Amino acid sequence: MNIGFIGLGVMGRPMAGHLIAAGHQVALHRVKEASQALVEQGGKALSSAQAVAEVSDIVILMLPDTPDVEAVLFGPEGVAAGLAPGKLVIDMSSISPIATKDFAARIETLGADYLDAPVSGGEVGAKNAALTIMVGGKQAVFDRALPLFQTMGKNITLVGGVGDGQTAKVANQIIVGLNIQAVAEALLFAQKAGADPAKVREALMGGFAASRVLERIWRWRWMRRARLTLPCPTPRQPSR
Repeated sequence: MNIGFIGLGVMGRPMAGHLIAAGHQVALHRVKEASQALVEQGGKALSSAQAVAEVSDIVILMLPDTPDVEAVLFGPEGVAAGLAPGKLVIDMSSISPIATKDFAARIETLGADYLDAPVSGGEVGAKNAALTIMVGGKQAVFDRALPLFQTMGKNITLVGGVGDGQTAKVANQIIVGLNIQAVAEALLFAQKAGADPAKVREALMGGFAASRVLERIWRWRWMRRARLTLPCPTPRQPSR
């Protein structure tokens, strides 16, 4: 299948790499030194998002924020300019659900289909093709894209219509953010009360308070330092 992939950052690079490894013809835009290996693996670097869309059946975006997605889709030499009826745009960025519905409507007026499919799982999940993918769109369009999702992730859910994938991702962020805050408060409380926060965490991991955040927080700081003043770090990528 002819796939376009735009957005080759920490998450996008391994995701695009899995598609290339699966035998797809992958057109790339925004190739930089860090992502040059994708070209060596068989990806084809093109000069614009429009050029990527022109040669692709499905165009995947993995960009930082809502304005970036809008610019790549509808800016000069954007994806929209290279679309034709029957093509599919999949936005795997984490952006506004409201803007997503507007973008989808504009793409669909061109005769193309649209899915929003933000992910969770971080860089590790992207590298291991183990991402959780939350999808919004039509069932038939989802079915068409499912083999690609299965190449990049493991827990794949069609949540509902366009925008519902982004809504699920916002819900994910709320839960993760509050969980990080709760773990930070609990372990700091334990430390201030004179208890060993490492032992408190060990005890909590065997009960109902156990969570991925409580599990992984050790990797963020405690595994890197012999002594601590604060038990809770600020992770680089809590949202992914």
